Amino acid sequence: MPPPSTPLVVGRFDRLLMSAIQSHLGSPYHYAGTGPDSFDCSGLVWRTFQEAGFQFSRGPASSYWATFASPSKEDQYKFGTLVFFSGLSHVGIVADEHGFYHSSRHHGVVYSPFNEYWLSRIDGFRRVPIDSMPLPAANAKPRAAKPATSTQVEEDNQP
Repeated sequence: MPPPSTPLVVGRFDRLLMSAIQSHLGSPYHYAGTGPDSFDCSGLVWRTFQEAGFQFSRGPASSYWATFASPSKEDQYKFGTLVFFSGLSHVGIVADEHGFYHSSRHHGVVYSPFNEYWLSRIDGFRRVPIDSMPLPAANAKPRAAKPATSTQVEEDNQP
């Protein structure tokens, strides 16, 4: 089932990031996986930003928390913001105020709504500084998109 709403995607980077995310929907979870065909949560974040043209070091969710700055309150639920859960042990990419994309241990790469389960586990948000990056090459092209996958299963995402 696709996300209930389409995130507001503006600008070339956002389009590339969304295309990268969509190309990995349905991919299985694999601890320490960075793709291209299986991922853990931080590996998905790293791979999708790489494919969209933004380079940063691969690391666990907690390293992204330490690397990137807190967004303004208005940007917390903006497409592309990183959202952290459960003591910084899980990370996803905000779609919009309704949900986020992540690699779930039991369901692989999915969209999940910000329901009571997830909202009660949010540690906070970080914004990747895409405004300071050079534009990706015009011919940068992520893999072809897969059909959308969604889950509302409540789960423990501890690796």
